[in-house]
Amino acid sequence: MLLLILILTPFIGSFLAAFLPANARNREAWLAAAIALAGLIIIGIQFPQINNGEVLRYQLDWMPEYGLNLVLRMDGLAWLFSMLIIGIFLLVVVYARYYMSPEDPVPRFFSFLLAFMGSMLGIVLSGNLVQLVLFWELTSLSSFLLIGYWHHRAEARRGARMAFTVTATGGLCLLAGVLMLGHIIGSYDLDVVLASGETLREHAWYLPTLILIALGALTKSAQFPFHFWLPHAMAAPTPVSAYLHSATMVKAGIFLLMRLWPVLSGTPEWTWIIGGAGVCTLLIGSFIAIFQHDLKGLLAYSTISHLGLITALLGIGTPLAMVAAIFHTMNHATFKASLFMAVGIIDHESGTRDMRKLRGLYRMMPQTATLAIVASAAMAGVPFLNGFLSKEMFFAEALLVGSASNWWMPLAAVTMGVFSVAYSLRFIYVFFGRPATDLPKTPHEPPRWMRFPVEVLVLFCLIVGIVPSLSVGPLLHNGVEAVLGEKTPYYSLALWHGFNIPLLMSFVALGGGVLLYVILRTRFNLTYRDQVPLLYRFNGKQAYESTMLELRSSASRLEKLLGTRRLQPQLLLMILVGLGAAVAAAATAPQVWSALQPSDPHLPFTLLWIIGGGCAVAAAWQAKYHRLASLSLVGGAGLVVCLTFLWLSAPDLALTQLMVETVTTILILLGLRWLPPRILSIEQDRKENRRARARRMRDFIVAALAGLGMAAISYLVLMLPAGSGIGSFFLERALLEGGGSNVVNVLLVDFRSFDTLGEIAVLSIVALTVYGLLRRFRPAAESMSLPPQQTNFVDPAAQQPPAEQAQSGYLMVPGIYLRLLLPIILVCAVYFFMRGHNLPGGGFVAGLIFAVAIILQYMLAGTLWVESRLHLQPHRWLALGLILAVLTGLGALLLGYPFLTTHTAHIDLPVLGALHLPSAFFFDLGVFCVVVGSTMLILVALAHQSIRSHRLPLSAADVADSTDKEKH
Repeated sequence: MLLLILILTPFIGSFLAAFLPANARNREAWLAAAIALAGLIIIGIQFPQINNGEVLRYQLDWMPEYGLNLVLRMDGLAWLFSMLIIGIFLLVVVYARYYMSPEDPVPRFFSFLLAFMGSMLGIVLSGNLVQLVLFWELTSLSSFLLIGYWHHRAEARRGARMAFTVTATGGLCLLAGVLMLGHIIGSYDLDVVLASGETLREHAWYLPTLILIALGALTKSAQFPFHFWLPHAMAAPTPVSAYLHSATMVKAGIFLLMRLWPVLSGTPEWTWIIGGAGVCTLLIGSFIAIFQHDLKGLLAYSTISHLGLITALLGIGTPLAMVAAIFHTMNHATFKASLFMAVGIIDHESGTRDMRKLRGLYRMMPQTATLAIVASAAMAGVPFLNGFLSKEMFFAEALLVGSASNWWMPLAAVTMGVFSVAYSLRFIYVFFGRPATDLPKTPHEPPRWMRFPVEVLVLFCLIVGIVPSLSVGPLLHNGVEAVLGEKTPYYSLALWHGFNIPLLMSFVALGGGVLLYVILRTRFNLTYRDQVPLLYRFNGKQAYESTMLELRSSASRLEKLLGTRRLQPQLLLMILVGLGAAVAAAATAPQVWSALQPSDPHLPFTLLWIIGGGCAVAAAWQAKYHRLASLSLVGGAGLVVCLTFLWLSAPDLALTQLMVETVTTILILLGLRWLPPRILSIEQDRKENRRARARRMRDFIVAALAGLGMAAISYLVLMLPAGSGIGSFFLERALLEGGGSNVVNVLLVDFRSFDTLGEIAVLSIVALTVYGLLRRFRPAAESMSLPPQQTNFVDPAAQQPPAEQAQSGYLMVPGIYLRLLLPIILVCAVYFFMRGHNLPGGGFVAGLIFAVAIILQYMLAGTLWVESRLHLQPHRWLALGLILAVLTGLGALLLGYPFLTTHTAHIDLPVLGALHLPSAFFFDLGVFCVVVGSTMLILVALAHQSIRSHRLPLSAADVADSTDKEKH
């Protein structure tokens, strides 16, 4: 349960932080810090069990038959990453409290940051691979929001889009790879997957699975050739850079490779793909970092280089290489986070990050300069600092896989070490020399607590570098053992291993780096070089922009070829595709259609369908001349469908269809006036008839074929033998397991409740979308008045404004009837709602009945009269309905049952007697609220359009009331 609290708390804090006052940085910081401290306490409590080699699990069953469950799993590796994620988050929060300006939307910043921390914790604690992919994409989304936090800056928007595009595309590849992995092994559970390495490696799908998962990991960790997005993500605020690019975002791919190392590694394909990408990345990143002029740009490319180092170690594939990879991951997180924060201090206090302008900062901010120098030395691999130990282990593993014929790996390792010393010296140089006099601000030391996180991290660099076995030895051992298990090798974290080749390689890297920096500075004018030698032609950003531009152009060409703004061609294409799919299916299974045998006709039923078909054909014909008549005929066809449901003993469907026909007919009627009137001269009408005759015949044939095909499918389903379909399952279990005798309602709110939840969510989204579009819609001038000219066919629905009709209707109907009509229909709605679990009715039907009552009030009394007496709040109805539905499902989870499991409580009341109350009642109530809210939302938008479009002689009070209602 503590693991679930650990995951949920950041997301709850993110929601709360978003609603805090904009000018209260302390509140947001205290909230985020309290959540981080609670997380550290929870993680600390688990350490004794983790140190004993235990694996902690928490599981909530959701869809066990498909292997989709909420599984949280903490072993030594997850514990180590969780500590890094939460510990550095706490330090970043303290730092951000002083870095962020009160003018910035600070609640939004901390809300995004907390959501990102929760997403990262979800990745490292996931015990189910599909769940891991879900949190993986959440990190892409939240990092997009953080990188683009200063969205008024063009570079922030571009950097956020680039990072999201690359990492989200990799996430889709990861999803495909995980699905293939689960198919091969037969489970998505991480424990099962980790124990099935041989099964996967021997499978024919191993290589495509490896490539897809590697694409996900390499894009997230900015490995070659996807490394270009990371430097452009530096447009984010420095606290974001310090957090995302030291311990979290870019480490997600590293964590994934470590987590799946027992399953995917041990093959030449793994070594060439992962190791090759790592070696290319560490060389390219370290070389480009030397020629950067922006301090954050230098750190960005150095991050790419060190990530490449870790990836190369994982690609080597030996157990000691895994030890070095985990150790360097810890070390890189500490010195890189401190360096980013130091750069933020320099930028905050001097106003620039340009190394060509910064000089002599040591004299003006000696404490910050000392901290930054020590962290830079750790990054360069200077002895007695943490970076030296893990980099020496890297040299040892590179030397181990090298040979006389395979010398490129040790050479690449030493070359990367030389480059890292060179760019570290370039970073350090800004603190020496004559102080600059042309800076935007005079540099000085930051506030004490702003520097405190840097001091803590630099202290860790020193402690780990001097006493590694005592400081991080147990933590590292737990992480390594979680990955390697019985294959965990012996290793030593001692400072001195004697004179050996790895130590010699370290000194060669240190000396060569100093020499390279001196040569570049004195001979090649390093300070004012604008391009990266040799690599300036290979611009990843340009390749990305060119690719995106080509995709947009291709999409535009495809849209011009296949797309149209007219609804009729789109519908025609969709129906033709459906017909093609049906014909293909019928061709593959011709024996199914042998059951399509004619039965004895029933005269009343046949006449009923003839009437329905006649209404449909007449509606299509009248659509050309008279839209109102066409709409009425469509309603007639709908009534025939209602009677058909009644005939076939489906009263629930008949009642629902009747209410749907009523509501949609009225709403479409209100919307008809926005269509341009069909005003055609006699000559124009003749020409149109000649042009449109073939098109109308084509549309009629396609519609007839589609209708006959659906009728045939329905007939085949109805002709299935009793008990052969799925219906018997629900008939037998509706009362026993669902607690209701109305099978249709039990099916919707119990057996298929998750589908219904998705449907009401979609209905809410559609209602909000329509409402937003209608509020911004302004009708064309020709739809508001008719020019005096010779006409043949005119749509009468466009001649009289509905608002005027409403006012006249109000004069024809006594007001007392209008007041009584609403409560009477409301009582009917309550009646149908309460009986829905056992008799025809339910939340959907009751919601439509209540919506009809509201619509009648608008139609007969007018908008202003209704809204002055009924305080409609459709948005709250929608929110209440969705909340009720979700809380019903969460209640089942809290009781230990799958999501949305229904239970029935039996209550004895004094007057009413025995009453059974299923939990699905509250879910059905949510459906009722969503249906009412969505209908009212569209209705309100249509009604307000009538007020704006028709300048009625309203009083000033009426206009003010209408304006207030619109704002509400």
